[in-house]
Amino acid sequence: MSKTIDELTARFTEFMGHAPEGVWSAPGRVNLIGEHTDYNEGFVLPFAIDRRTRAAVGLRTDGVIRVTSTFDHTAVEFPLAGLEAARTAGEIVGWSAYPLGVAWALGQHGADLSSVTGVDILIDSTVPVGAGLSSSAAIESSVALALNDLWNLDFTREKLAKVGQLAENEVVGAPTGIMDQSASLLGAADAAVFLDCRSLEAQVVPLGLAKAGLSILVMDTRVSHSHATGGYSERRAACEAGAAAMGTSSLRDVSVGDLDRARELLDDVTFRRVRHVVTENQRVLDTVRVLGAEGPLAIGALLDASHVSMRDDFEISIPELDLAVETARDNGAIGARMTGGGFGGAAIALVPHALVPAVEAAVVAAFAAAGYGEPVTFTVTPSQGAQRMGDSAVG
Repeated sequence: MSKTIDELTARFTEFMGHAPEGVWSAPGRVNLIGEHTDYNEGFVLPFAIDRRTRAAVGLRTDGVIRVTSTFDHTAVEFPLAGLEAARTAGEIVGWSAYPLGVAWALGQHGADLSSVTGVDILIDSTVPVGAGLSSSAAIESSVALALNDLWNLDFTREKLAKVGQLAENEVVGAPTGIMDQSASLLGAADAAVFLDCRSLEAQVVPLGLAKAGLSILVMDTRVSHSHATGGYSERRAACEAGAAAMGTSSLRDVSVGDLDRARELLDDVTFRRVRHVVTENQRVLDTVRVLGAEGPLAIGALLDASHVSMRDDFEISIPELDLAVETARDNGAIGARMTGGGFGGAAIALVPHALVPAVEAAVVAAFAAAGYGEPVTFTVTPSQGAQRMGDSAVG
């Protein structure tokens, strides 16, 4: 990782043979609550974190997009006007699918890829990959903002979030919702983004963690996961089947009061998938309400209930995540839950500042006692969303 903007600019110049026009950065995200509700047109409450991906971008004269990174020096390039053909032929693969997918998706949203200027892109990141912190959306959002600026597209951030989602769905092949890109593009300091995934209306919700003396501890199990594999797709299919059986296009329209009827109509597995989404939507609404009325010290039970629902009803947790959550709670966390798509990745815990070292030590010790690989623990701070970097001190 390049430590400063000046250093990243120098590396770009070394790799590409010319200076970049600038550096754009976008954060990963932690989802405070609201898992697997986004593609069901429900509610989510993520926040941008102080782990960021940076994209140094320079202009070319030949209509080609070339991408490389500080973690994989292999350069991949395609004619911008040929991205659709390359996508159809399955030629866009690996991590480069994220930035290339964004360029393709901008075209799908109205950019004329046959006339825009070619670009060189160097990606650099401190967002852990595979931890459920959306390293993918951080790449997509930094590149989308950069190309929006350099191609003078004048797209709103809400539209750029749709661009990132389309890239992930159609080029990467992961059937994700719009939460991650929205958090990365719309985030603010010490605040979460309350997103209605049906209307795409977003509201910045103050968290007040600093005033309450709370930290958010990430406990990365280091068990890798991939959203493009079967477990995620199966859960989405179950949600769609459950909504259809309930006579609606989306589980957004199913309330907690409808669950008794759902139990009669659905098989056990589909019912439990539906119950998770329906109750999780309510937990998001309750969390926003409680944050406003009582503050972050009062949301622990909602975080805990969310994890139980993901573990038992949606069945996307794993033993390592359960152990991290249980250990954090037993050692002073206000509340804890797995975060992200599941089947690996990270859990989060809301912890008083003074107890963070003890909780970290307890989690590491518990993993060792269970014979699991050593987890990585670190705190994250709710932070500003995507932006063009203005000086070498900002990262």
